Amino acid sequence: MDPLIPPAIPGGVLGVLHPDGSRTLRAEGLAQRDPAAIPMRDDTVFDLASLTKVVFTTTAILRQVEAGRIALDDPLTAAIPDLRQYDVAGAAERRLTFRQCLSHQTHLPAVEPLYTYGQNPATLRAFVLQREWRAGPPVYSDINFILLGIALERLTGLPLGEQPPPPGFTFHPDPAACAATERCAWRGRVMRGQVHDENAYAMGGASGHAGLFGTADALLDFAAGMLAATALAPASIAALRTRHGPTRGLGWEIAYPGWPGGDACSPETIGHTGFTGTGLWIDFTANRAWTLLTNRVHPSRHADTGIAALRRAVGHLVCTAPDA
Repeated sequence: MDPLIPPAIPGGVLGVLHPDGSRTLRAEGLAQRDPAAIPMRDDTVFDLASLTKVVFTTTAILRQVEAGRIALDDPLTAAIPDLRQYDVAGAAERRLTFRQCLSHQTHLPAVEPLYTYGQNPATLRAFVLQREWRAGPPVYSDINFILLGIALERLTGLPLGEQPPPPGFTFHPDPAACAATERCAWRGRVMRGQVHDENAYAMGGASGHAGLFGTADALLDFAAGMLAATALAPASIAALRTRHGPTRGLGWEIAYPGWPGGDACSPETIGHTGFTGTGLWIDFTANRAWTLLTNRVHPSRHADTGIAALRRAVGHLVCTAPDA
């Protein structure tokens, strides 16, 4: 077979869930290049990065809605009454709703180097809650999902790392089973089996925006549950597939021209990517899903790996190839 993964990326796993329910898995390259070569396997566990936002956090919030504990248009203060508690009357953050955070329709910034303020998880959570965030136009924001993660902790009474993720996923992987990510300048080592995202690491290893680990098979199982409306109730799946702007639903992206899923999928396709080189796409019209998991940040994020073009090419290949 011709190689799928370009040389600048150490390795990857492609998983495809076909319309008939069968699946194909293909592993290539290395799970680790530095400090020693370790082959990639079909069952290699990946740091899923921002796939945490959709597989875990969005799903968990919608289950809280299904249970009647919150509503999508409730303010976050329904779960976090101490949000900006020193400016109850004027703080814009106190008016943010679950729907706005899920769909990235807030004034919050894309990211903030929270880990540079310290590594005490409780103090960092308090900092996120009490900070007056600089206002800006709506952008894709980690801060939205950090707040949603804190809301889940308040609603359940459990730290995120102790909450049950969907079957097949974990916040506490076996490092020996994992693909390596970056040689981190801050932590002074190659990250393998610990979350790559610095903020999630400083907040205890699990946050609403990052920290989940899983395999290609686990992601295809999750996608199958979405297609069968067993991962969530049908009304919840319909809600997350409703557009909030030209590119997004609740948590997920919805197909648009030029997106990472390629242009051959149906308009009823949702998907999401992760910074470490991961991605999952689910086409509800074709009853098909695919995941491309790579360690494109290993050993450094500071390289042009061609991941954007690779994702689009894989999406085109999957959606145009004859199904098994």
